[in-house]
Amino acid sequence: MRSCSLCIILSLAVAVYCVPVSQVTEQDEHDAEVCLFTPMCSRCALGGTIVFQHISEVSRKLSEMQRFFGLHITGTLDADTMTMMKKPRCGVPDTNIASFSTFGKNLKWEKNSLTYRIENYTPDMSVSEVDDSIEKALQVWAKVTPLRFTRIYSGTADIMISFSRQAHGDFYPFDGPDGTLAHAFAPGPNIGGDAHFDDDESFTFRSNTGYVLFLVAAHEFGHSLGLSHSVDPGALMYPVYSYNNPDTFVLPRDDVNGIQSLYG
Repeated sequence: MRSCSLCIILSLAVAVYCVPVSQVTEQDEHDAEVCLFTPMCSRCALGGTIVFQHISEVSRKLSEMQRFFGLHITGTLDADTMTMMKKPRCGVPDTNIASFSTFGKNLKWEKNSLTYRIENYTPDMSVSEVDDSIEKALQVWAKVTPLRFTRIYSGTADIMISFSRQAHGDFYPFDGPDGTLAHAFAPGPNIGGDAHFDDDESFTFRSNTGYVLFLVAAHEFGHSLGLSHSVDPGALMYPVYSYNNPDTFVLPRDDVNGIQSLYG
């Protein structure tokens, strides 16, 4: 829901909990600090002015997050903010505040014909179900732009797709079940455009039990094409996962406006 180009500087997501948060615990505070800062400052090494600066930065980032999600802006880690942080979501940071957001005109593909490659598969689904989900997720964007996607089976594609657990070689490790579901990198060389899915999640083809791969992938491919997150809760590019029937899914207008601002 290529970080060289800087898609992922920090992730605001932590593990999702099944019960509502009634109060913020010391563990919550620790988790939030880890999420807001990568890497987290070593608190035992902080002192005096540095502590004050660090607290101010935490407050600023919390205020930005609260503004993005339409929460009461307090700059403090209150229960509503912690509840939002614990929802399953995309790992790309919410750096832009707008109805629809792009990473910038310079972070787009300078071509309309793109290749993709599925490097491996999740055991949660059959190979054909994964193939179908990925293809349909890319077609969500192709239907409203001049973009066309061709699958390759060897070599390096523009969009490399993989399933991984925990640390997986890009300096942005996954966090186990729930929390961060996936992340992707903005258009660019090397890791740019690639999409990584947390294989500790339970991905599904159609069921609303677990996370529908088509929906997660369509969101991540928006990042692969140059879109940032949207503050519109109804948009595909809203960072928090919500179930939608894949068979009746229609790309919301907010997302159409965003991708067409880049590719026409």
